[in-house]
Amino acid sequence: MGVLSSCTNADILQADVATIVSVVDGDTIVLKVQNQTETVRLLGIDTPETVHPSKPIECFGPEASAFTKATLVKGSTVKLLRDVESRDRYQRLLVYLFLADGTLFNQLLIDRGFARTLSIEPNTAFASQFARHESNAKDRRAGLWQSCER
Repeated sequence: MGVLSSCTNADILQADVATIVSVVDGDTIVLKVQNQTETVRLLGIDTPETVHPSKPIECFGPEASAFTKATLVKGSTVKLLRDVESRDRYQRLLVYLFLADGTLFNQLLIDRGFARTLSIEPNTAFASQFARHESNAKDRRAGLWQSCER
C-alpha cells in the first residue's frame, strides 16, 4: 500500500481487505489483515477515552465506543488505506477504514459527533476534509459537541 495523496475509488479498490475481530474503543479496532491479527488506530480522529490505562472515561466516550461496536460487527469486511507512516509508537497499524458500502468510517465518526479531528504529521491525507466535517458537526451540535464542554 503506497502513500496516499488523495483518495479515489481506484484507491479504495486497491486497499487491503480486512475482517473485524473486535472493537477496543471508539478509534481502536482489532482486525484480521492478510492472515495476521492487527490492532489498528483510525487516522485523523480521536474519540473520547474509555479504556486508557492512565486516563478517566471521558465525556461521550462510551457512546463513541458503542457506535463503533455497533457499526463494526465481528466478521464484517472492511477496507484499509494507510498514509505516510504505517504504525504508531504502540505498533498499532494506522489506517483510514472504509465500510463495505464505501463509507469512510473515520469521517462518519466525525460527522456523528463521536470524534474530534486529530491531525498528526505526516499522516494528513484527509486533514482538511476532516476539519470541514468537524466544523459542520460543531455547527449542528452533533454528539459530543452538544453533550460535552471543552
